[in-house]
Amino acid sequence: MPVLLDGDVVLWESNTLCRYLAARERAETLLPADPLDRAHVEQWMDWQASDLNAAWRDAFMALVRGSAAHAEPARVAASAAAWNRCMAVLDARLEDTGAFVAGGHFTLADIVIGLAVHRWRCTPIEHAVLPAVNAYVERLRERKAWAAHARDDLP
Repeated sequence: MPVLLDGDVVLWESNTLCRYLAARERAETLLPADPLDRAHVEQWMDWQASDLNAAWRDAFMALVRGSAAHAEPARVAASAAAWNRCMAVLDARLEDTGAFVAGGHFTLADIVIGLAVHRWRCTPIEHAVLPAVNAYVERLRERKAWAAHARDDLP
């Protein structure tokens, strides 16, 4: 679990850390000040933390992390299927925006969902064919941080 120590403050939860750092640094391109624009970013971050993370948990933990507690074949298969359904939701969203999750430019939603996409692509499951997700990965590959931290050989 990631933890941030900022002076005397201790924060945890990945999406909370992302929101806090963006707000602290006034990075409004990542987390907009406009309430509606911000809500669009945050709704996709919340979807990632709830629906998407719940979908991948058993498959990823069993197949990548080797967790015996998650390795029951029916659970892994159900998880992989749910993960692909969530990725299809993302594919439809990316097809609508033609760019990034919350719209036309890169935001915090792309940081957290980009990680999930990377995890999906690197997990040894059958992957749905999702052209908009593939195009999204190509856009992410243009970013220095993606190139440094999300290589295809790193789950």
